[in-house]
Amino acid sequence: MSLNTNYLILDTKKNYVIIVAGGSGIRMQAAVPKQFLLLNGLPVLMHTINAFYNSLSQPQIILVLPQAHREYWDELCLKHNFSVPHTVTNGGETRFHSVKNGLGLIKEDGVIAVHDAVRPLTDTKIIDTAFEYAATNGNAIVAVQSRDSIRQVKNELSAALNRDEIYLVQTPQVFRSDILIKAYEQVYQPEFTDDASVVEQLGVNIHIVPGTYTNIKITFPEDIAIAEMLLGQR
Repeated sequence: MSLNTNYLILDTKKNYVIIVAGGSGIRMQAAVPKQFLLLNGLPVLMHTINAFYNSLSQPQIILVLPQAHREYWDELCLKHNFSVPHTVTNGGETRFHSVKNGLGLIKEDGVIAVHDAVRPLTDTKIIDTAFEYAATNGNAIVAVQSRDSIRQVKNELSAALNRDEIYLVQTPQVFRSDILIKAYEQVYQPEFTDDASVVEQLGVNIHIVPGTYTNIKITFPEDIAIAEMLLGQR
């Protein structure tokens, strides 16, 4: 991986974002999936969609939802008068298969971002920088440098790692369409934990662009309180 901080001129290719919303409410101890929980009166997923809609990149929005959740999503859109244009398709067995389903809707060349539905605080500047960099360099993975000391445990032994060389990967992860579509033609492997790992399997060098520590992923109950505080600071 290589770290890049360049801010480039926006490419004129068509932009897309695949927002993957396959999570459940298990770790949140919630009755509904975490992407539908209210954050300042609006479902988390709507905040996430708005971030891309309000960016200069203006990507076409593709939402990947489990089929069982699509009717509930329609109800939420009516309830909250949510009219941001987006296309919905069904999720798959794994995140890999869900992203692949989203890619199946893209028929034109361009630049494609993949984003977690439960990262609602992504800054529009981060989104635009990632699209810009990927358009010219093939890909751009948003990540932040580790603030904590890191230890690797292997065979019951632990060893210190250099935290200056450790980056915590976030989303969006953005790719030229020809690269990402080719990568997702591969057979699924359990090692494919994110889109960068799928693309890297092709031998493609992965580029990092700086993210922000506020680009949190809503996973546990306390994350909603933290997100509300961060929204209040904005």
